[in-house]
Amino acid sequence: MSAPKVLLIAGGRSPEHEVSLLSARGVLEHMPFATELAVIAKDGRWLLGEEAFAALRARVAPMGRHAFPPPLAWDRYDVVFPLLHGRWGEDGTIQGFLEVLGKPYVGAGVAASALCMDKDLSKRVLAQAGIPVVPWVALYQGERPFVPFDPPFFVKPANTGSSIGIRRVEHYAELEEALAEAFRHDQKAVVEQALSGVRELEVGILGNVFGEASPVGEVRYQALFYDYETKYTPGRAELLIPAPLDPGTQETVQELALKAYRLLGIRGMARVDFFLAEGEVYLNEVNTIPGFTPTSMYPRLFEAAGLTYPELLRRLVELALA
Repeated sequence: MSAPKVLLIAGGRSPEHEVSLLSARGVLEHMPFATELAVIAKDGRWLLGEEAFAALRARVAPMGRHAFPPPLAWDRYDVVFPLLHGRWGEDGTIQGFLEVLGKPYVGAGVAASALCMDKDLSKRVLAQAGIPVVPWVALYQGERPFVPFDPPFFVKPANTGSSIGIRRVEHYAELEEALAEAFRHDQKAVVEQALSGVRELEVGILGNVFGEASPVGEVRYQALFYDYETKYTPGRAELLIPAPLDPGTQETVQELALKAYRLLGIRGMARVDFFLAEGEVYLNEVNTIPGFTPTSMYPRLFEAAGLTYPELLRRLVELALA
């Protein structure tokens, strides 16, 4: 077979639109295969060809030109790389469209994408399988809030990424405002107990049914929590790869990440995030389309394992074709 041709889809309607475009710049710079770009604007319409690259240079696309489905010659592409963070991209929606087209694509399928996007449902599956998660409760918009543990705790939209819509609550009096912020992004919120003395660990997984784990990395920062600005502003966070851990803890984190990856049915790639608190490891969340920005952990984790950025992208395309 000749070298595959790739269609990269970036942007999207979610609040992570700009992050997706930043990720796309990195992927286009390092992709070893011929790649074309499509950008979904914030209004849900698509930009193709030079208009897509203009949006990439502008780092934002408020309005698009083509309604869905876009007028693309899908047969031109061997693989689609949906690099869409958050809702309408990381949640199984674009994956379902590509399944209908019968087009191979990078990353998790419909069910795994939807499950991992929902912080409540994924925690239920993980907890049932014996994987330790932080105590939590799910609350729906319009119902009377009840939290069975004391503050401090974190209030999050159930279906967003990049710490969007998250508030740390120190007193019950702050709960209503925090829930209102979460419900701006989703009809379901997750309230998670805050842990003390937390270290944040991340591990990358690459593969289909049988994935391979990267070294474990650690994120350190001065902010109250790992918020949007801290994640994507260079210099705000320090990434330690490998994380300064004893061999037993590193092995535990990698084993739990691989177990979760297989359990949730993920394919291609994922970044699995953990908390380490008072010697105990807790799985925080699983990201099926991790970031590829200059500050993103996923490509750096595999670079530490000896896999260059272009070779990582080559592997992802090959896994999609497989």
